Amino acid sequence: MLRTSFRSVVRLVASVLCVMLLLGHARPSVGVAAPPNFVIILCDNLGYGDVGCYGSRKHRTPNIDRMAAEGTRFTDFYSTSGVCTPSRASLLTGCYPRRVGLDLTQPDGWVLRPVSPNGLNPNEVTIAEVLKAKGYHTACIGKWHLGDQPPFLPTRQGFDYYFGVPYSDDMTARPGYNWPPLPLMENERVIEAPVDRNLLTKRYTEKTIQFIEQHKDEPFFVYLPHAMPGSTRAPFASDAFRGKSANGPYGDSVEEIDWSTGQILAALRRFGLDERTLVIWTSDNGAPRRNPPQGSNAPLAGWGYTTMEGGMRVPFIARWPGHIPAGTVCHELATMMDLLPTLAHLAGAQPPRDRIIDGHNIWPLLSGDPKAKTSYEGFSYYFTDRLYAVRSGPWKLHLAIHGARRNTRSGRPMDQLLLYNLREDIGETENLAASRPDIVERLLAHAEKARHDLGEGTHRTANCRPVGRVKNPRPQVLRKPALP
Repeated sequence: MLRTSFRSVVRLVASVLCVMLLLGHARPSVGVAAPPNFVIILCDNLGYGDVGCYGSRKHRTPNIDRMAAEGTRFTDFYSTSGVCTPSRASLLTGCYPRRVGLDLTQPDGWVLRPVSPNGLNPNEVTIAEVLKAKGYHTACIGKWHLGDQPPFLPTRQGFDYYFGVPYSDDMTARPGYNWPPLPLMENERVIEAPVDRNLLTKRYTEKTIQFIEQHKDEPFFVYLPHAMPGSTRAPFASDAFRGKSANGPYGDSVEEIDWSTGQILAALRRFGLDERTLVIWTSDNGAPRRNPPQGSNAPLAGWGYTTMEGGMRVPFIARWPGHIPAGTVCHELATMMDLLPTLAHLAGAQPPRDRIIDGHNIWPLLSGDPKAKTSYEGFSYYFTDRLYAVRSGPWKLHLAIHGARRNTRSGRPMDQLLLYNLREDIGETENLAASRPDIVERLLAHAEKARHDLGEGTHRTANCRPVGRVKNPRPQVLRKPALP
């Protein structure tokens, strides 16, 4: 009898240990009781110096500044492109745009245009698909710009719910472009056309909070790519913000985004989700050049749509109370491509293993690990299908580009090497190429490695995957059906 009881106890202990091991394996590696929720807030064409915690004196951004004070702020975070379609592709797939075929497409050019045959290939694996496989509810609310035909819409790329415009706010009908009125879509149906752009930020915020409330008892992922400050020369804002800033329509739109951020953070607190939700706030690329100036990339040199620092280095703030130390600043290099592997890690998932993923898990940097360093031996600055610059450590080398189609260096010479120490010269003012041939040689080796990996121009290597493409794009899918 004692022997039987002993065996029963042993079996019971073994069973308990097995259950504990299984539960431990299922939990995310940060040791929280349940998988965290994720909210990514992505601005459109907002500059490095456009919010208070990055030095703005024009825009009132108390909510964004508070988010940085309660979390971490990165000083050297990069988009992978100076324009929006490629950078958004990188954010969602963890890859350089060229790897997924969205660096330059025909007939579109730099970014996808309305009624394009191109889009993010459905065979790519997005953050939403990685998280959905772990039981997350997923939503994309905002500007998509990765294909407007049905196979490319967010609902076909891992998102349970979509509400937003399928491309940039400035892509409206004009002479020579028979584009549809700017459509507002819900899932795969146009519900308004044209949409009132003044109300986009407000409506996106309301939909985001509604989705969070609906799924507050389950893990969720919300990707909120704002349409603003946007691509028009006179950005849009609702009545509560129009004409209220010190920087015209551009400032109005920035301050409304700040309000939106505050509303979302307040909702998380109200629903008891504050310590269960990682919120990330960033921009798709730098502020473009306008006359008179609107956005600011200070203290960086250059503008959006270039490979200068002002074109591709963007603000990045992450907040997760109890997990990310408050008031910290990270100076290590990180990029848009890191979001997929990082969120996968935190959710207890794995990035795709059947393909090359360029990003890295940056949770050690986010969590304030003092020993954490960047995983990038070298970072490549592509403009469309060409490699224009590389960075390693503090050093950035602009390559000699002959016959460039566009001056991407804001007046700098294109046909000579330019070497800058970004730690000491954030404005890219002093060319050290002649005095540091050793650094030039090392960075040129990085450039050759990048070209060997991804090719350049019309030469695409086997490591480049195909863009998604339909044969006959239909404009009617972007038009609101007529009333019966």
